Amino acid sequence: MNARTHGLGRVGIWAGDFDRLSASEVRKAAAALEDLGFGTLWFPETTGREAMAQAAILLAATRQITVASGMTDIYARDPVTAAAAQRTLDEAFPGRFLLGLWASHPSLAEDIRGHRFGPPLATMRSYLDALDDAPFGPPDTTASRNRVLAALDPGMLALAAERARGATVLGMPVEYTRAARTVLGDDGLLAITQLCLLSHDHADTADLARTTAAAALPNRHDLLRGLGHANPDALDDRLVDALVAHGSAADIAHRVQEHFDAGADHVSLHLVTTTPDSPSVRQWEQLATFLPV
Repeated sequence: MNARTHGLGRVGIWAGDFDRLSASEVRKAAAALEDLGFGTLWFPETTGREAMAQAAILLAATRQITVASGMTDIYARDPVTAAAAQRTLDEAFPGRFLLGLWASHPSLAEDIRGHRFGPPLATMRSYLDALDDAPFGPPDTTASRNRVLAALDPGMLALAAERARGATVLGMPVEYTRAARTVLGDDGLLAITQLCLLSHDHADTADLARTTAAAALPNRHDLLRGLGHANPDALDDRLVDALVAHGSAADIAHRVQEHFDAGADHVSLHLVTTTPDSPSVRQWEQLATFLPV
């Protein structure tokens, strides 16, 4: 196993729909993922469950799978609280929790949480400073650097290389995986989240793939232009296919391998379904047979 991926496994699942499920359903789904052999269970934080509480639910419902809060909003809790929460989870579930920090979005920070949204890079750097200096936590525990930064732009990737274990990149083409590896260097963990739709007929998922790609566009325009997509808003088939892997389990496994070949250490699958209010256990089963989980 690559030393950078210790504890994560090669392939994980990004559970973007867990906030739509009851706590009981979440526990069952998490246990099913672990039984299928996936190495890491990732989840975001937007307006659903509080991230550290969600992590505790998932860790308590499983035995050994790594639980990663892939997008813990830095405006949702102050750094002292975040450090104490991380140290509490580390104490209760040694080696199984990975803190992923996210610089949020103006509408979430200001309209939902009532904070003033600051420059993402400078705000994240200040947050990390305070996180490292936080004085509180359970007895006999110390500050942890077991964290990744949710990063898209090169500046945040460079900060991840400097101040974290590495970075997690969500919803970008394989070409960006190569670019991210260059910024992170040889030592930084690069965890990629791939948007995907599972279907035996590529045409059946074309409309949903386009809708999914459109939702990912707003904060990726400049990066996509830099990758050769001159007019991202046109959402041509080439861009849709680059952002969303859709087709059979073998097709999705092929995209995962492309990310590995481009420098990824770990790939998590953000499986989009036509029925988002129920766990995707059957589709996870199909994927697990084709993937090096």
